[in-house]
Amino acid sequence: MFRGNAFLLALLSCGILWPLSAGAQTVAGRWEGAIKVMGRELGIVIVFTGEGPALAATIDIPQQGASGLPLRNVRADGARAHFELPAGPTLAIFDGEIKADIMSGTFEQGLVKGTFEAKRGGAAPAPDPPPPYKQEEVKIQAGAISLAGTLTVPPAGGPHPAVVLITGSGPQNRDEELFGFKPFKVIADHLTRAGIAVLRCDDRGVGGSTGNTAQATSADFAEDVLAEVQFLKARPDIDKTHIGLLGHSEGGLIAPMVAAKSNDVAFIVLMSGSALTGERIMLAQAELIAKAEHIPEEQIRANADLQRQMFAAVRSGTGWEAVAEAGERLSAAALARLPEAQRKAIGDRQTAARQQMAAQVALVRTPWFKYFLDYDPAPTLAKVTVPVLAIFGEKDLQVPVAANRQAMEEVFAKSGHNDHRIVVLPSANHLYQEANTGSASEYATLKKEFVPGFLDLLASWIGQHTGLRTSR
Repeated sequence: MFRGNAFLLALLSCGILWPLSAGAQTVAGRWEGAIKVMGRELGIVIVFTGEGPALAATIDIPQQGASGLPLRNVRADGARAHFELPAGPTLAIFDGEIKADIMSGTFEQGLVKGTFEAKRGGAAPAPDPPPPYKQEEVKIQAGAISLAGTLTVPPAGGPHPAVVLITGSGPQNRDEELFGFKPFKVIADHLTRAGIAVLRCDDRGVGGSTGNTAQATSADFAEDVLAEVQFLKARPDIDKTHIGLLGHSEGGLIAPMVAAKSNDVAFIVLMSGSALTGERIMLAQAELIAKAEHIPEEQIRANADLQRQMFAAVRSGTGWEAVAEAGERLSAAALARLPEAQRKAIGDRQTAARQQMAAQVALVRTPWFKYFLDYDPAPTLAKVTVPVLAIFGEKDLQVPVAANRQAMEEVFAKSGHNDHRIVVLPSANHLYQEANTGSASEYATLKKEFVPGFLDLLASWIGQHTGLRTSR
């Protein structure tokens, strides 16, 4: 996922209550239910502790990978309840009622409205059964960096073909987890069941890995991947002639870097890999996401102007004060358009705008951003000689398919690359979920699964290029 476009989505939320007036029952314990929004359901688990003024609660939102989130401003008077959860720059505000062992009501977050319901009790989910393959926790040294990861290996036979998974931008764990969806864990499971070993590692500074993601560049991450390839090459259970790479988003930039540099890479798979500069990607994704969110046209133009002003400051190292001032004005204007309840919850609009802009400036002043802004992947793609599978999502707004597919096809045509396949999956977003608009604001509410055919495409293509039959 490209972090250059700040997409904060937080459809987190929900409940706590109980008046505890005379004769009222306690709500202490576990409540399980769901939020309904945009035609989707977002599961929730609420745990209440204490009574009366000491009543407290936390919420788990498994689909978003969130657990133990504290709730605030809890009020309950008889059959009515009110509670809030901070969610990015906005606030999820819930009002509901309690009848017997069911609580239900409405919520509002920004311009989004929905309903929720939760029932008392409910058993904790059963643990997943152990997989029919080997899982090994590994540590890999990449220069001064130590990378922690999981290697999954088919149970019998061997040596096995293998794939290194490369995450998208921003600090990501080995599962590339976002809002409870774990794309890389699902991919690793599917491929390993099909006879392909898979290595996936935490990014620098994440989980068990050392280092700092923000202070590294895509070129540094490529060195990490090279170390991972060498680790696999040294193992007797891995077929050293069939080690490939699968990169998602920024990982789709990194995989060609490694393949062009190392003779040990046998093939690459690009999920939303870009063939355009970072500047072009970020300008396009910001416009597309804003349109999907029905942002006014004048605000879209103003945001694009601010982006260009920020890019100029990154390149020159000057003009940051003017960038901050312009950004604060735009942010304050956007906050002013929120519903009244949201504006009140935010507090002082100017302070909130200043904090938002400070966070954005801090991001773009990192070594990672400066490198990514002007990096052009086309010359590196032209050097790739191994087989390539490039996959795009039809509704991907973060790496728009049309321009990137065309640019990639032109590169391969010019370089004479003769073993590549480019596939556009219908209805798929940037995470390859079935989407409505493709906007990041949908991520939390979509099913935590890939579009039909995606996993089988990976397994069959890799199987064909490693001489492996991939029946499950």
